[in-house]
Amino acid sequence: MASSTKYIFITGGVTSSLGKGIIASSLGKLLQSRGFKVTIQKFDPYLNIDPGTLNPYEHGECYVTDDGAETDLDLGHYERFLNVTTSQNNNVTTGRIYNNVITKERKGEFLGKTVQVIPHITDEIKSNFYKLSEDNKYDVIITEIGGCVGDIESLPFIEAVRQARWDLGPNNFLVIHLTLIPYLSAAKELKTKPTQHSVKQLLEAGIQPDILVCRTEHHLPSDVKKKLALFCNVQLNSVIEAMDADSIYDVPLLMKKEKLDERVMTKLKLSSKENTDLEKWKDFLGKLKNPTQEVTIGLIGKYVSLPDSYKSIIEAFTHAGASIECHVNLKLLSSEEINTDNFKEKLVDLDGILVAPGFGERGFEGKIETVKFARENKIPFLGICLGMQVAVIEFARNVLGHTKANSTEMDPNTPHPVIALMEEQKKIDQMGGTMRLGSYACDLKKPSKSFQAYGKSKIQERHRHRYEFNNDFLQEMEKNGMLATGKNPDTGLVEIIELKNHPWFVGVQFHPEYKSTVLSPQPLFVRFIQAAINNKIK
Repeated sequence: MASSTKYIFITGGVTSSLGKGIIASSLGKLLQSRGFKVTIQKFDPYLNIDPGTLNPYEHGECYVTDDGAETDLDLGHYERFLNVTTSQNNNVTTGRIYNNVITKERKGEFLGKTVQVIPHITDEIKSNFYKLSEDNKYDVIITEIGGCVGDIESLPFIEAVRQARWDLGPNNFLVIHLTLIPYLSAAKELKTKPTQHSVKQLLEAGIQPDILVCRTEHHLPSDVKKKLALFCNVQLNSVIEAMDADSIYDVPLLMKKEKLDERVMTKLKLSSKENTDLEKWKDFLGKLKNPTQEVTIGLIGKYVSLPDSYKSIIEAFTHAGASIECHVNLKLLSSEEINTDNFKEKLVDLDGILVAPGFGERGFEGKIETVKFARENKIPFLGICLGMQVAVIEFARNVLGHTKANSTEMDPNTPHPVIALMEEQKKIDQMGGTMRLGSYACDLKKPSKSFQAYGKSKIQERHRHRYEFNNDFLQEMEKNGMLATGKNPDTGLVEIIELKNHPWFVGVQFHPEYKSTVLSPQPLFVRFIQAAINNKIK
């Protein structure tokens, strides 16, 4: 291949959820700090075309990129760590691979050949491996292979990785295998056998890992490292310890201490352009671990039993809180458990309230009660997507007196459809990839809370929704104190609502959490936390 890009493939063994995404992001951050241009991509072995139709309980949150791709939540980690944007090409599923191949077959592109897993599926996987390097924008591309080695659905990806070594050549190709070293407390012993078996499966597939990253609750003694090196056929200094960390943001520094980036650079024959230390990262960690104040904010949603459903929101609070040296004590509350009888006891101790995005009517009335409480008691409020729509509906019911006001998503026959389906959505009968997705412009009014937060009047934010504020009700809303302070310049659609005579009440149709990173905290979250601090001390 003509490209000079270096490729790192990260596979996982023994068990899922070991943190391949965090290791990939941490390594990317370290290489970036040495002056290399890095991006990360994820290949997921499930058959869905994308995670857009998956229940958050199945797969955590669905992350959305600027170009409107519905992707795996690991892409959020990549952006938060590297402070760079990802795209459709950074997340590929088995479903998309097979869909592409079958489409080509139907068009007759295979010249009458029998279409097979090898070479047709593996060739399609490889062409997606290499897509990001086509314009030579990156020095290093890190590719995370989802699932575990040995899973049936992962086999074509593992075979494509094996073939990639021959395409790329040994100095441009590296495999890192992330594995688990369990500790048996009864025997008081770390066990290497699961890792040996995992590596054996990789070897059977024709891949020799270059570096082992070992997740462990205890430090790996030198004899354990030697045993792993000997039985897994890797160099001793390529056995990297990955101890459990207090925060995911500690991992880059832990990996630097273990010299993961140095091992990678040696094996790929990369000479460091510069070593720009990680001062800003360390500064962020210092503030994160030494806050000078604390607030309690309620996150009200219907998927709270799996926090990964709100991963980007939780991380946005971490970034924004650290930037003003405030620890955000986040209370995840199920909107299904909030009602007219208990809302006070559930919400009374909160310094701020966020009503989360979501779809469908389950838990909807609990969100209405929550917004009413925040509005009437002057508690700082941030509503995101459905959270903003709930704020509009609650205002229409309890301030304007339209007691049956609703979204046509919840009640198609409501006499006051203050939230309604967008015109272009009405003819669509497919669920996947058909919402308003990706980055759209928004013009902010001044003076407004949103303008104060962003410090500019033109912004771009990411969307993922079908239903919109119904402009037929805009005049009545504004006359009674709910103001449209942000609008799409092309369509006039309302993007941001704020309440007059409230210390901080903001609802946004977009998802500000998707663009929050360690080095660029999301401004609305920063102002919201500051408002919660002010509310606490008043």
